[in-house]
Amino acid sequence: MKRITVLCWNFERNGAGSHIARFRAHERLASLSPHLVLRQEMWGADADGHRIAFELESILGMRGWLGPKSSTAVFADPAVFEPVRTWPDTGPMWVQPPTLLALRYRPAGVESMPLAVASYHLNYGSSANRIAEAEWLSTWADKYQTTVDGSTYRLPALLGGDTNSYPEPGLPKDPALPKLDEIQDRPHRLHRSYVGPDGRRRMDTRPDEALRTAGLEDVARHWATARGGNAAAVARTVNGCATHGPDARVDRIYATEDLLPTVLDVDVIEVPLTESDHHIVRVALDGDVLTDILTRLPDAALQAV
Repeated sequence: MKRITVLCWNFERNGAGSHIARFRAHERLASLSPHLVLRQEMWGADADGHRIAFELESILGMRGWLGPKSSTAVFADPAVFEPVRTWPDTGPMWVQPPTLLALRYRPAGVESMPLAVASYHLNYGSSANRIAEAEWLSTWADKYQTTVDGSTYRLPALLGGDTNSYPEPGLPKDPALPKLDEIQDRPHRLHRSYVGPDGRRRMDTRPDEALRTAGLEDVARHWATARGGNAAAVARTVNGCATHGPDARVDRIYATEDLLPTVLDVDVIEVPLTESDHHIVRVALDGDVLTDILTRLPDAALQAV
């Protein structure tokens, strides 16, 4: 069985201009032997002719694609994934635009379906803008491709990033929602909440609800519930602090339902706060099952309406 490792990480400010910090952080990622890395806060990686982006490619030993405004990036092991196309026009409302492309899983063969893969970073300061971004993000689970014989099918999608919001509460071991009036930083109360129909302010879980309504499942939730209740899947991805509230799981990877049978494990790798304010989400996929899914051409479950 081929085990595919996917990592998702918001590395704080891309090391804040420190070559040493970037090197150590990406050596950490490389030590986990990833096949796919979804990065956020790629600040400055486009400067000097993309010098930093190329530096990170070298450290990881992967090929990279840098999104607009150097906000996000996708890195892929070229022995495992090959690019089919990119979607540089990601929509009108993004403050931190995502990176979106179609990747073919090489072991599945040249005639297999590619995956729609995205690294995203939802808006930090506005819940209204954030829900619009999440709704637009859902359209990437609605990408189609036509084969040479005229069959049209929907691409499976894998999307990971920093949601700057919370998952729907209720899972055992999932960090509880903060209480609004216990968040000491008053602007942060605004940033992580919205006004409900009753006029009361609520903690923001709307992006999670929107993505799941669109058929994108939180793979950590899936693994913690449908596959044996592994609490490590829903561990915190940011630490609690006095100003921003308690531990939270704001970094998440979503997949279309057709990819859920490929999930072998989900966990969170804690990173020292001296290195970054976010931890690393790791998802393991079964490459053999993925091959089976990507070579069903056309499949009734994937056919366009």
